[in-house]
Amino acid sequence: MKKIKVEICLGTTCYVLGSASLVDLEKRLPAELADSVEVIGSSCLDICNKKNDGEAPFVRIGERIIDNASVERIVEALYEELQQEDRR
Repeated sequence: MKKIKVEICLGTTCYVLGSASLVDLEKRLPAELADSVEVIGSSCLDICNKKNDGEAPFVRIGERIIDNASVERIVEALYEELQQEDRR
């Protein structure tokens, strides 16, 4: 099974507004998700410059953008992504 790529924005705005607490996301994932996810840092996802895309910190999961990202919101999105893959 292909791993789901999770990109955490580590640009200045995102980092200051919370992505610093997401850097260790892999260690905080539920056991059933750990082998299905690849977490990488990105110097900037260039989302905060666009209007109406939410608030930092930003995380990209596939094509989906998670704004105001937290571990809980990311885990929820990962479960949704896995459910979608099961339907394909």
